[in-house]
Amino acid sequence: MSFATLVYHEIRESTMFHPDLSHPIKVRQDYEDNLPPPLFVTLENFTMQMEYLYENHYHTLTLEELRNYYYNQGTLPEKSVLLTFDDCYQSIALYAYPLLKKYGFHGVAFVVTGWLNKEPSAFLPDKSVCLTQKELLGMKDVFEYANHTDLFHTRVNAQTSKMMEASASEFSSDLDQCNSNPIIEARDTFAYPFGLFHEQNAALLKEKGFRLAFTTKGGLNNRDCDPLFLNRTVIPYFMDFAAFQNILS
Repeated sequence: MSFATLVYHEIRESTMFHPDLSHPIKVRQDYEDNLPPPLFVTLENFTMQMEYLYENHYHTLTLEELRNYYYNQGTLPEKSVLLTFDDCYQSIALYAYPLLKKYGFHGVAFVVTGWLNKEPSAFLPDKSVCLTQKELLGMKDVFEYANHTDLFHTRVNAQTSKMMEASASEFSSDLDQCNSNPIIEARDTFAYPFGLFHEQNAALLKEKGFRLAFTTKGGLNNRDCDPLFLNRTVIPYFMDFAAFQNILS
């Protein structure tokens, strides 16, 4: 049995999205960056993708099902898929949450707790604005929340994240700080920021009792995969529907 893990970051109506423009983030941490256009998906494509999963009877996995699969030799339902969302921007609440709720789907959101804004703001289509803890709490009937660091979701350059340059004690403290936030219930589950990491980062996760960790390397997952290096396929705005179907199979 194999399953696909999909990762989404931002959703925009096609009339709002301009891939040739910069897309700055707006987060509580003192950090400025731009979200690359391939990390966006259009609302029209996202809706079509979720409709396909629903109409073809896909099962959206929970993290508990994955723990059971990898650590207790459990089985997964046929046509299983894991839906993940990184960074918790406004579009998750505006677009993803109601659609997943409509179809009875489950999602996993990876939270950068140091990014959560203190006060909600109006939707800004030209910026990627992080949600608040209160807004995330209001979506717990659909999403479960896992560790994406507290303040380590920053990068030095395209190949190096802050996590990769930190000492083991610094990384460990940041993981603990993220897990101390009450919004994080899946405290044994991690997503590598930007998909960048060193082997010693994964070794520390294992030492601290993490049981699942996700990369951004595309491909299916099966029993032979190391649960601390699980594959996730980014769904970009330019992916056609045939390619989306192919990912699932």
